[in-house]
Amino acid sequence: WIGILVLYTVHKGQFDCTGGGLLHSYLLVLLILLAAIICALSAIVCVSMRGTISNPGPRKSLPKLLYTRLLLYLPEFIWAIVGAVWVSDSSVHCERTVMNVIFGTVVASWIIIIFTIIGVVIVFDPLGGKKTVYLTDGVNRNLESSQSGQLLYNMKSTATRVWEKRIRLLCCCIVQDDDHRVAFTSIAELFRAYFSDTDLVPSDIAAGLTLLHQEQDKMESCPKEPEEVLCHSPSSPVTDDLDIELENAAHYMRFAAAAYGWPYYIYTNPFTALCKLNGDCCGNRPTDSDITGSDRRNFHFGSILKITGLQYRDFIHISFHNKIYEIPFFVALDHKKETIVVAVRGTLSFEDILTDLSADCEDLTLEDVLENGFVHKGITQAATYIYRKLINDGILNQAFTIAPEYKLVIVGHSLGGGTASILAIMLRNSFPTLKCFAFSPPGGLLSKSLADYTKHFIVSVIVGKDLVARLSMPNMEDLKRRIVRMVANCNKPKYQILLRGCWYEVFGGDPDNFPTELDGRNQDDLTQPLLAEESLMVHRSPSYNALEDESHLNSPPQYPHLYLPGKIIHIVEESSSRRLCSSDIKYTASWSKETVFSSILISPKMITDHMPDVVLKALNSLSQEHGSCMACQTR
Repeated sequence: WIGILVLYTVHKGQFDCTGGGLLHSYLLVLLILLAAIICALSAIVCVSMRGTISNPGPRKSLPKLLYTRLLLYLPEFIWAIVGAVWVSDSSVHCERTVMNVIFGTVVASWIIIIFTIIGVVIVFDPLGGKKTVYLTDGVNRNLESSQSGQLLYNMKSTATRVWEKRIRLLCCCIVQDDDHRVAFTSIAELFRAYFSDTDLVPSDIAAGLTLLHQEQDKMESCPKEPEEVLCHSPSSPVTDDLDIELENAAHYMRFAAAAYGWPYYIYTNPFTALCKLNGDCCGNRPTDSDITGSDRRNFHFGSILKITGLQYRDFIHISFHNKIYEIPFFVALDHKKETIVVAVRGTLSFEDILTDLSADCEDLTLEDVLENGFVHKGITQAATYIYRKLINDGILNQAFTIAPEYKLVIVGHSLGGGTASILAIMLRNSFPTLKCFAFSPPGGLLSKSLADYTKHFIVSVIVGKDLVARLSMPNMEDLKRRIVRMVANCNKPKYQILLRGCWYEVFGGDPDNFPTELDGRNQDDLTQPLLAEESLMVHRSPSYNALEDESHLNSPPQYPHLYLPGKIIHIVEESSSRRLCSSDIKYTASWSKETVFSSILISPKMITDHMPDVVLKALNSLSQEHGSCMACQTR
């Protein structure tokens, strides 16, 4: 608006060029229109700052302001068309500066309109206030059970279709087949079930997360009770076992990282990777190993060679084929450890994300193992795909024909770690001595019986406050409950929470002590939802139902508890001394119980702690520290 005003003021009375009359009218109307839009947006901002998240009373005039802004889109759209017509008119000959400014204005207008339409399509909830049908007190439900049941079914179906359309729109760039359509429906059901009982918008969630982070930091600064960690004396055999497993994990993590191919190699070597790959990977593809899938210029295979340090002849099979439930992997001979390594790639594509999000539970029944056990559906299908390739295509037979005395080791990071774990369970009967290293696997992977069974041959490695290792539907339900409780009972406006939270996340400082309605309440009262919480819950969440109604305690949970596989090594950043050009971080590792990962921790490092380069750095640091200690003891 300021730019147009300056342009109009400077060139006032000089619109005598061809098309200048239309330009004069266009600028004048545009100034008035933009002024009206600015006023509407300013009013929306001012009204939005009133009240608290759970007290919308002071914001009751906001819908009228939003509809006013919506109506202003119509003249804005018409005037954008007028501007586009004027700019594209070849008969217009005005000053170049004026032409450029008008062209920029028209482009900016269309960008705003297009992104607004995309945002509405993705975010808009067509159910709106109809979600109140989920308020299902038993008495009201029984009055007209058939009608209310049909209405509830229709609302759930509509909500599922809304989520399915959003997922299809986000995945519009990938080829979609029957597997994708089934996955879209399954993921849409998952999102519908998770979000249908809350009335939270993204900014509410952001406010809740920053409040949770500050509350968590305050709790961590208080004296703690002993953690649920298996502690041992330095000279115990279990500690020696931990050192051996850490050394092996550091070695095999290179294979898990190498499975990512050139993206990981370039990410960790941004200045030299392309030059090295261009110099080494332009030759012919190796004929000794079986390579499937696309690998232009051998960049993937060249990166794997660089990261693992193996030779061409050491690879038995390499697959870069990637579809939903079908993820890349490679099989190689590791002569240093005398093992045959199956390395499974983690999440790197839209197809991998869909595999991750196919988080329904399904039974895994294997002979001579367990009668039944629950597993993550999408990851299990990915493991089944690799299992069939290894067994039916004779890949493992070929490997053991070359090196019959070698042992089998399966490794992977993230999605690859989860897939490697389930694949190890499938192969355990045929290869009793196999070992699996799962680096940062998803938390919601195996039922308790299967998780206990895998402690004999799977080692999971988790760094810090890794989010993925704590991801499971019960944990997500718990996080939702905590977010609702925090935001509903904070007595500060949302904008103050977000501004203070941003400052705290970027610059640190002491956690803010926002007053809440929870202050001064008895502990027994905290098991019941407050009125403010009920205003944000469209119906009672499963966690509240379990607390309120004893009859629910005997019913099966909505989401069964799934756990991390195998024995768990938890690596924690103990201290860091940051210098001007480098940072020296010290890590400690210990055996840990799966219950330590039963809650999602909010931290700026909850994402970075999951990255493969961070995991490899932590393992290398611990391995080198153990090696130096051993050298000191021998002197």
